[in-house]
Amino acid sequence: MRVDIYSKPGCSLCVKAVAVAEEVQARLPFELYVTDIRQSPDLFEAWRYDIPVVLIEGVPSFKHRVDGEALEARIREVMNGIPIAKTVGQDG
Repeated sequence: MRVDIYSKPGCSLCVKAVAVAEEVQARLPFELYVTDIRQSPDLFEAWRYDIPVVLIEGVPSFKHRVDGEALEARIREVMNGIPIAKTVGQDG
């Protein structure tokens, strides 16, 4: 299970998203990767106004704010073979 967070330095919402993901990671096994979008012109162009973006298994699942309970529920769904469905306000 892989969870990616697209962020950039100086982004307070990104710091919070990483902290939330690390809290969930303490309860569930998954690999967490944090990527600075400035390192890729394509990522920067795609996400510069929407960070942080949390991807679960490569699918954009959250942006801007990340709720720990919602993140944990979504990861558990994916672990149980349920496809990731976007919720209201997610257009990644």
